Amino acid sequence: MGQIPRSILAVGLVSFLTDVSSEMIYPLLPVFLVGVLGATPTIFGLIDGTAETVAALLKWASGYWTDLFSKRKLLMGIGYSLSSLIRPLVGLANTWPFVFFCRVADRVGKGIRTAPRDALIADITEPSLRAKAYSIHRSMDHAGALTGPIIATLLLLIPGMTVKNVFLLAIIPGILSILVIYFFVEESEKKIGDAKEKPGNPIKDLKKMGSQFHLLITAVFIFALGNSSDAFYLLRLKEVGVSETWIPLVWALHSGVKMLSVYFMGPLSDKKGHLNMIQLGWTLNTLILISFCFVDSRDGLIALFLVYGAYYGLVEAPERAWISTVAPAHLKGSAFGLFHMVTGLAFLPANLLFGWIWTKWGAPFAFFTAAIFSAIALVMLAKMNGRGAKNTPNPIS
Repeated sequence: MGQIPRSILAVGLVSFLTDVSSEMIYPLLPVFLVGVLGATPTIFGLIDGTAETVAALLKWASGYWTDLFSKRKLLMGIGYSLSSLIRPLVGLANTWPFVFFCRVADRVGKGIRTAPRDALIADITEPSLRAKAYSIHRSMDHAGALTGPIIATLLLLIPGMTVKNVFLLAIIPGILSILVIYFFVEESEKKIGDAKEKPGNPIKDLKKMGSQFHLLITAVFIFALGNSSDAFYLLRLKEVGVSETWIPLVWALHSGVKMLSVYFMGPLSDKKGHLNMIQLGWTLNTLILISFCFVDSRDGLIALFLVYGAYYGLVEAPERAWISTVAPAHLKGSAFGLFHMVTGLAFLPANLLFGWIWTKWGAPFAFFTAAIFSAIALVMLAKMNGRGAKNTPNPIS
């Protein structure tokens, strides 16, 4: 892996174990809420959207804190620990409000850990290898998302095993992730940023991130309004006849496509340009959403859902690598925090709108509305790229 630091693998292992825990629960959560606890798709959208909004606000705050106090690993540890210990308590739920509480607490942990983790990866990796580093991390994350549903499926095939029991067992990989952070993740020995420049007022610091960063963040927000929870795809699959037992397996295959595409396609942006890859990914996303409007066969939708996994390989590493190149060194945590905050703040209205349209007019109309937002954002990104926005893969940062 060339000059990729060993701590990248440790951070990847943390994400792998965390996603094993999370994905033993998440693919089953919408079915559990709607089918067992009696919630509606709108209620599910409210729960997931609110949780992501809380996480979003914390991501910017955590990004600012990690720059201000030069603490990456500590905030990572707090965030991962909170999620890992609270998430499995969903297995004790008898009403949807308790699931609401657990989901929000889980996302609070994500809000605390995300920006420090992404900034730590940038700190310890050479600029010319950052897309590759993020690809390794994100592919290991998706490997966990592949493994978790498979474990859930195998457990559900055991006589007497219930969905709630699977949720409770998810605490095991979560605890292992905490141990990996403590013993194997190391921060950069260099000071974060230039000693002459330190984070100040977080609002005023926004101006220092540059116009290119602001343009991308605006396009990302519009795109995120059409990029609601992937769990809606699972509800659509259930609607066309995929059984509850096999939904985790379909989700696992989807995660496998993510893993492979992130690992092999993400590093290409170090050579081809980060914005070019993001534009290609957003194009694929728009086409998938449009396809979900018109295809109503079980096998067809499963195939589309698997192809949708390739979208992540085209955008996840390039987005993070691009942000790390344009953000000032002493504001990298804040830049990542703002990026994740913007996507998270769009998640609540996106979920509520998607769930409301689905409830009132059906799934095809909901997917069509999402496709409109995605197409608008794609046009904005194409204009930004066409005007010569910074697309160099190997900057000095």
